[in-house]
Amino acid sequence: MIRKIIHIDEEKCSGCGLCADACHEGAIEMVDGKAKLVRENFCDGFGDCLPACPAGAISFEEREAPDYDEKAVKEAKKRKHMDEKKQTPHIGGCPGSAVTQCEQRKEEASAPAGKPVSRLAQWPCQIKLVPTEAPFFDGAKLLIAADCTAYAYANMHEEFMRGKTTIIGCPKLDAVDYSEKLTSIIRDNDIQSVTIVRMEVPCCGGLQYAAETALKASRKFIPWQVVTISRDGRIMD
Repeated sequence: MIRKIIHIDEEKCSGCGLCADACHEGAIEMVDGKAKLVRENFCDGFGDCLPACPAGAISFEEREAPDYDEKAVKEAKKRKHMDEKKQTPHIGGCPGSAVTQCEQRKEEASAPAGKPVSRLAQWPCQIKLVPTEAPFFDGAKLLIAADCTAYAYANMHEEFMRGKTTIIGCPKLDAVDYSEKLTSIIRDNDIQSVTIVRMEVPCCGGLQYAAETALKASRKFIPWQVVTISRDGRIMD
């Protein structure tokens, strides 16, 4: 049948893998360092992958293609969900999104005198890349931080990241509403508390709004707080 489907320009593709992560149906995979539409029957034609591509390599076209197979997509999602719970990285996706817990960075770890220690407890940390369920969310104190806060606030690791599972994002640069994914993370895991650290700039309000929306949508009563960092690196009242 003739229908709308995505087209990937291989010459423009940078191989970042973001489109493969954004494709909830699993139609796109990374092959030889390039994004490929490997399952045409998994492409619903809605184009969630388009805004994720920083190179502008994805567009729509109308051509002969198999029907969208919703049943097959649901079965594939179920398999992917089981893989994520087993800490298995999504085959064909970006290697940088493989799930890892940093056991050496537990809260009780002490820093050598005068030498700072990273308190990032897991990988990945980008909101767009983290799975919605993973072992590092089990019983976690969740830190949702704007990208810039780690650069603006000098003691970010010790004061905010230590002992927490940290996920970061920038709603302005990602041009996406994180609410749905954050709702899944909070609703489907044993989250103990949520700390939102944002910059004072207006665009950071999108991160705070998404986190607050997710907390409400999860229907859980979880302690939470918002901390705002000024552009000159101070915690604002």
